[in-house]
Amino acid sequence: MMDILGNLGISFLFGLLGIIIMVIGYVIFDKVIPADFNKELEKGNTAVAIVIAGMLIGIALIVSKVVA
Repeated sequence: MMDILGNLGISFLFGLLGIIIMVIGYVIFDKVIPADFNKELEKGNTAVAIVIAGMLIGIALIVSKVVA
């Protein structure tokens, strides 16, 4: 039982670490690219949404390999 709880806790921590790294990656991406992504998303710019989704998927793939 303790092994299950320990593994669950470790999985939770790694998941939280992955989310934090993804947020940091988005903030860095937002600062590096000279466009206001939030404003463009509010205007309904689908192309920007696709670019951000691709960027987040890319970061998620990298984070999953680092955390694993």
